[in-house]
Amino acid sequence: MPGLIRGVARTAAIAGTATAVSNRVSRRQAGRWAAQEAPPQAAPPAYSAPPPVYSAPPAPAAPPAADMDAKIAQLTQLAALRDQGVLTPAEFEAQKAQILGG
Repeated sequence: MPGLIRGVARTAAIAGTATAVSNRVSRRQAGRWAAQEAPPQAAPPAYSAPPPVYSAPPAPAAPPAADMDAKIAQLTQLAALRDQGVLTPAEFEAQKAQILGG
């Protein structure tokens, strides 16, 4: 029995060493291949201007003699633009206040 345990221990030690060496070689090769494939990195610019911010043009002001049906139609159009993502909720509220207040 001691000979069997010794043989198993020796096999385990050899297999563990072989696995460790194989893993180390694989990592080293992967590092070399990555270094060859990667283009040299350019330094990022010190400052870049932020992208321009675009907002929806204001809706035309309602004429003073506009009746309630025209206002409802405008509000419906604004709600559709808001639901499509063209207007932000804040822009929608501002335009709604302008239509109802005007």
